[in-house]
Amino acid sequence: MYGTVARMRAKPGSESQLAEQMRVYEEAHVAGAVGSYVYRMDSDPSEYWLAVIFSSKEAYVANANSPEQDARYRQLLALLDGPPEWHDGEIIYVSQPGQS
Repeated sequence: MYGTVARMRAKPGSESQLAEQMRVYEEAHVAGAVGSYVYRMDSDPSEYWLAVIFSSKEAYVANANSPEQDARYRQLLALLDGPPEWHDGEIIYVSQPGQS
């Protein structure tokens, strides 16, 4: 598996729109997408961390290079104080207690 972790800062008042953008991404049924997690930081409620999981690096890169993802990214960017800080990499361990 492969994915990215992003640190983002939401513009004031855009928090509900940010959550809606995550739903738009989910409803797109992106090929190879496994899941996403969004964290809002206790220490700063305008700071968010996004973790996105793909089945492979190839699926991740194909999505990142697609015009559809570019459009979704531009909509997300409009809600942020600046571009996200991206950290891409191979997922080397997953723990899902209770999952078979």
